[in-house]
Amino acid sequence: MDEQVDLVVVGAGPAGAAAAIVAARAGLDVALVDKASFPRDKCCGDGLTAAALRELEQLGLEPDAVPSWQPVRDIVLHAPSLRRVELRLPEGAGQWSVVARRRELDAALVELAVRTGARLHTGEAVRSVETVEGPEGDTRLAVRTDTLRLRTTALVAADGMWSPVRKLVGALHPPGYRGEWHAFRQYFSGAGPDARRRQHIWFPADLLPAYVWSFPLADGTVNVGFGLLRGGGPAVGDGATLWRALLQRPEISGVLGDALVAEAPMRAWPIPARIDGVSLSACGGRVLFVGDAATAPDPMTGEGIGQALQTGRLAAEAIVHRHHGVPTDRSAGSSADAQAVAVAAAYQAAVRRHLWADHRLARGLSRILAHRRGAELSLRAVDANGWTRRNFARWMFEDYPRAVVGTPQRWHRGQFRGEGAFGTRAPST
Repeated sequence: MDEQVDLVVVGAGPAGAAAAIVAARAGLDVALVDKASFPRDKCCGDGLTAAALRELEQLGLEPDAVPSWQPVRDIVLHAPSLRRVELRLPEGAGQWSVVARRRELDAALVELAVRTGARLHTGEAVRSVETVEGPEGDTRLAVRTDTLRLRTTALVAADGMWSPVRKLVGALHPPGYRGEWHAFRQYFSGAGPDARRRQHIWFPADLLPAYVWSFPLADGTVNVGFGLLRGGGPAVGDGATLWRALLQRPEISGVLGDALVAEAPMRAWPIPARIDGVSLSACGGRVLFVGDAATAPDPMTGEGIGQALQTGRLAAEAIVHRHHGVPTDRSAGSSADAQAVAVAAAYQAAVRRHLWADHRLARGLSRILAHRRGAELSLRAVDANGWTRRNFARWMFEDYPRAVVGTPQRWHRGQFRGEGAFGTRAPST
């Protein structure tokens, strides 16, 4: 099949689906390509922050489309000393934290992209990305799979940390790069009542900067896992052995209960987190990298769904502006080649404005949390009074940007008083 489209999106996870939805809604002819078929499992902690929820609401996702969707208001942080810090997200309308299986969430986003107008091609691994001459002498891209040949002026690469598109266009990571974090996850049924109601996060004193989580889902199962920072604490290769030992620790088993039943084997995945140190474009600005392909996750926690949705949206918005003749850079020439460079510059500037300060602050804080004294003092400060507990919970779940105090250009009225996402469409719990 040979097609000419306005935009090819490679990878139909949250980043790619967000890009496809935004572009298709703006009237672009979008081809959404993924080597998998949906629904498919995706190794993840399944946690959605307030930032991710606001992005999903803006895209038009309906929570009812995700059966496992579980709003959570109560969080328990377990300090290295085993001291418990109990937090509660704001009362009232809206949601600030949700747990949802990626298998269902991603499928719902793909379905939304198709309803919006994107053409979905699943079971199609990209084999080549080449520059070719267009009908007017401009440079275009030819994207090939085993059965497709797509010609386009723009490509959004949302194909994960090991992005095949990066390899095909030569925008490689440094040799030996394997991400900043490595995470392990397993689903369990039969968890105790506390684990089925509240989110728990442990900071084991002997394993810092590693942390352990337990997140409840709507069907009563729990997503339990832990994250290891490469180059600090336990070695990634010891993850399976460490996992079995962690589940036996009293402070963890006491919450999970003694009737756990594993739904499936433990799975692991790498997490990249250095968006301020990688190339976000290639092929003269015609290829834009988003989500894990842009190493967008949070360096403090490894969370990446919110960042994936945001970078996908920002990339699509830059492409849409060019497509509709909105100048992204008035100093750029009028040629297609010059405008492609301007689109990449606009996307890079948007990422810098919205993500870099938060990313760097999170990286600095992760160094503090990597030490027992730093983690202990930080959690004591959080637990100082009701105001600190309430506002730290909102900050931790990215209800407002992490580095908002130092970035006044992102301030807006009601920033610290607004309701959560889906305030008028989803019930609170």
